[in-house]
Amino acid sequence: MSRAAARRRQVVASFARRATLRRSLRLLSDFRHEQTDPALFYGALARDSAELIADLYSGTTGRTLLGATVVDVGGGPGYFAEEFAAAGARYIPVEPDPSEMHAAGLTVHGAVRGSGMALPIRTGSVDVCFSSNVAEHVREPWSMAAEMLRVTKPGGLMVLSYTVWLGPFGGHETGPWHYLGGERAARRYIRKHGRDPKNRFGESLFAVQAADGLRWARTVSDAEILATFPRYHPRWAWWVVRIPWLRELLVSNLVIAATPSR
Repeated sequence: MSRAAARRRQVVASFARRATLRRSLRLLSDFRHEQTDPALFYGALARDSAELIADLYSGTTGRTLLGATVVDVGGGPGYFAEEFAAAGARYIPVEPDPSEMHAAGLTVHGAVRGSGMALPIRTGSVDVCFSSNVAEHVREPWSMAAEMLRVTKPGGLMVLSYTVWLGPFGGHETGPWHYLGGERAARRYIRKHGRDPKNRFGESLFAVQAADGLRWARTVSDAEILATFPRYHPRWAWWVVRIPWLRELLVSNLVIAATPSR
């Protein structure tokens, strides 16, 4: 086995032990509260995200997050800050929308206002660059992925995790009607609720497929791809990523973990 293959296996194994059916069911239960109790939902997601990143970083570097600089692209109001701080990391959220930054009334020291497609961060300066459920909200997600790689140190960790359009949560609050078309789902939401959905198709929500991320992972030239797997599935169900069409329906959220090779 080559050194690169051995490292990829080590990275996958570092998180796979945590990817149980119990975890999947717990997260599925928490998802119900995204709109009604965002603090509960994002608090649970923050804990899971910090564990995910800690595991993948350990598998990649052999180190814990203690003292590591973690940039969270699209960090929103800072729900993840406490969990990463508890792991000993220096957490820096980057968020373009000022109203989103203050939506939860949280104050995160070092928070940066900026676009994921032009990160205001020096090249090769952070240990971890992470983005959770953001790529589907930007027009050019793979430009954002390239920016995330740019700011990550060689040998560090970049993790992009995004919601797949044809999965059950692809339409966010407009689902499951997004299966009939994003604009149609948005219009139905407006008729039912009398207001625009928070995630408006074609403006702040876009149809990003699992195949798009896997294609980018195959073609990226300045990084080693460490792992691609469905974030919320138990380990024994990760095989769905390998099956075209089926993965679009079942993956739900795709994780791409990479390390810059420059």
